[in-house]
Amino acid sequence: MRLVRHPVLCNYYVTYRCNAKCSFCDIWEKPSPYITLDDVTSNLRDLKRLGVSVVDFTGGEPLLHRQIHEFVGLAHDMGFITTLTTNCLLYPKYAERLRGKVDMLHFSLDSSEKEVHDRGRGVACFDFVLESIRVARELGERPDVLFTVFRQNLADLERVYEQITRPNKLVLILNPAFEYGEVETGEQLTAGELDYLSAFGKRPGVYLNEAFIQLRRDGGNHVADPVCRAASTTLVVSPSNELVLPCYHLGEKKFPIEGRLFDLYNSAEVQQLAALEGRLPACEGCTINCYMQPSFAVETSKYFWQALPSTLKYNWDKGTWKRMLTR
Repeated sequence: MRLVRHPVLCNYYVTYRCNAKCSFCDIWEKPSPYITLDDVTSNLRDLKRLGVSVVDFTGGEPLLHRQIHEFVGLAHDMGFITTLTTNCLLYPKYAERLRGKVDMLHFSLDSSEKEVHDRGRGVACFDFVLESIRVARELGERPDVLFTVFRQNLADLERVYEQITRPNKLVLILNPAFEYGEVETGEQLTAGELDYLSAFGKRPGVYLNEAFIQLRRDGGNHVADPVCRAASTTLVVSPSNELVLPCYHLGEKKFPIEGRLFDLYNSAEVQQLAALEGRLPACEGCTINCYMQPSFAVETSKYFWQALPSTLKYNWDKGTWKRMLTR
């Protein structure tokens, strides 16, 4: 049963540019403009009309945009729940300006060892993560540590938990790696490793969407009976001010927004393409977390019930539920 019939999330790409070269991502290879404040202002108004409640300012590296604090502040003041993920290279510079404007601030960290983390990210950023944690805590912020899980770093979860997140009273978010297009992440987690990850996710101060684990056990999305609801739950806006469908990772078609996001999203052409969510050939086997998260939240499937306890646990811990109830 469908519980929500309007989009709930906007993945707003402020730029595709990045100051890291992560081995499991190709976005940094893309040429890219930067979004403008006028377009953001117009689009946020339409996102509110469409029923969107969460705006994720993303990239690339979102802190490369010199106006990022203005975008996040505007969305926050309009009543959106705001999220932002950073590699932390620029966070100390922007921390004061971002203070109090980001509801879910995520710092990427994939190892407790500097050399390992920096090698995977293609740039020396480990020390910046630790410094950013210190700065954020001094400002009264509660960032999360976002740990992208591969087979090769699974054994390091314990050290990150015991040495970094628990002492700093931060939530450790487990983000199982996924493949897309020509980007490969190495060998997939075995059944036993998925079991270990699932058990780890039940620890205090750890968030893991259990439905991500079940989806991988099931072989991902299947076009014959899709679980993905990417296009109907999530709007993807590009740095060129385009609506991208059915999702960023496929990017089958891009529609210039031109100040008419509300009407564009509801147009027949867009809705016809949105109806193909999870059914395109490239959707077979997909496990992309950023689209499955909202997909699992809008229908009472088995994934909904598996995702619900961990989602409630995280929102309660972060106090996000208070903002949801007052908007």
